[in-house]
Amino acid sequence: QVQLVESGGGLVQAGGSLRLSCTASGIIFSFNRMAWYRQAPGKEREFVADITSGSSTTYADSGKGRFAISSDTAKNTVYLQMNSLKPEATALYYCKSLGVSGTYWGQGTQVTVSS
Repeated sequence: QVQLVESGGGLVQAGGSLRLSCTASGIIFSFNRMAWYRQAPGKEREFVADITSGSSTTYADSGKGRFAISSDTAKNTVYLQMNSLKPEATALYYCKSLGVSGTYWGQGTQVTVSS
């Protein structure tokens, strides 16, 4: 059974930092593309960043230069380091796994940035 568990969300002041983690089980982590998405209240879920099995990364414009995605295959974990956070980053952040076994989502971790 595939399971993605996010953690690391919380309340932070504008300009602060958070590091989100997503630990996967039930998949061959190193073969998958792992991504972070977010969904703010009243808005559609949007792409934040992803990382391929070859460690190639892609970022949405909103996070370029401030967010960094990385992975630790030994721990089956993908991270999202978010710096210089803005109030508009407030959202539920989801981890997504894409691979030959299918596409899976975690339950999300809440990030709230106060102004």
